[in-house]
Amino acid sequence: MNRKLLTLLCLTLFSMEIYSQTEPNYDENKVPALSLPDIFISQKGKLIQTKEDWEGIRRPEIFRLFESEVYGTIPKDFDEISFSLANETGNPYPELASLEEVNITVNRNGKTHAMRLNLFLPKSGKGPFPVILLINYLPKYKDGKLNEEGFWPVKELIERGFATASFHAETVAPDLTESYQKGIISTLYPEQIGKPDGLKAFGAWGWGAMRAMDYFEQHPQIDSKKSVLVGHSRTGKTALWTSANDPRWAITYANESGCGGAALSRRKYGETVEAINRRFPYWFADNFRKYNDHEEELPLDQHMLPGLIAPRAVYYSSAREDRWADPKGEYLGLSLGSRVYSEIYGKKAEFQTEFEQLTGPVHLESVGYHIREGKHDLIWEDWRIFLEFVKENL
Repeated sequence: MNRKLLTLLCLTLFSMEIYSQTEPNYDENKVPALSLPDIFISQKGKLIQTKEDWEGIRRPEIFRLFESEVYGTIPKDFDEISFSLANETGNPYPELASLEEVNITVNRNGKTHAMRLNLFLPKSGKGPFPVILLINYLPKYKDGKLNEEGFWPVKELIERGFATASFHAETVAPDLTESYQKGIISTLYPEQIGKPDGLKAFGAWGWGAMRAMDYFEQHPQIDSKKSVLVGHSRTGKTALWTSANDPRWAITYANESGCGGAALSRRKYGETVEAINRRFPYWFADNFRKYNDHEEELPLDQHMLPGLIAPRAVYYSSAREDRWADPKGEYLGLSLGSRVYSEIYGKKAEFQTEFEQLTGPVHLESVGYHIREGKHDLIWEDWRIFLEFVKENL
């Protein structure tokens, strides 16, 4: 089954499930009046105005809240990591790029887990090359191919001078309720199981991205300081949380990441906290379920997430027909969160345009956004507009 048919089937099943529980709100008139936690007021009531107070007080507070109440922990410790090359798949672009199929093996407490990273390196130009990593939530392609053009446009990225890599999320943690622990969680970090803020699928996939970065850092043909982390939909959420944990990413791109990613939870528009926790109870920390239908009780909201990545660059994008992901909520999440870039780090990052008046991409210093026509997907148009932002900011 190809990706588009698989996506359509999943969306149909998800819609049937959600509508059987509660019909989603797509009416702006029914969106609650927004009362958001202040990014710049600490938990003890201190007004945060300096970089020192942001990095020493407020950012750690916000990080701990996201870790405890939303995403869960990403463990940083292990005993040993090693890299070896496989030769299992034909290179689809032999004239443009060399292919490295990398087995990344990690040992902890006598247990071992291996994940697979597929890396394409340009044959023309002089390295080291900037690198773009896509976290791919789709299962491995049964026909053996490594990528699908549009979704992961290897040829176009190579032609523009980038190295590019991807790994399938299932090689770290399966994207299934009944088996998500059958990867690094049960093998390497079993003590996380059952903790209310323990490691879940998003954290596991983020851990995989960090191990890919470990490989990039020691590769002579890769400039890891010019690294881009990309995720679509569920892995857009993952990319944001990964970058909040790992400062080695220069640019982070979340495409149509919606609830639990870019979009404000308190809007209760499209997918809600309850809806996502019912469908995917293994994605987020168990604590996140406390806020099912009680988003107003969250001690934070998604506008606080970009500040965990600042001053490194962050980029969001939406699709107009993707109401489930709440495009306006995604835009608001970034435009409000960009205050950290402008007020703390002095960047030219102020959003001047209301969502309804957008006529084109918003590309500012270290923050950017676009919305395109169409439905929920990662397509070449998204990549093309995003790469303009990369050129300006990398």
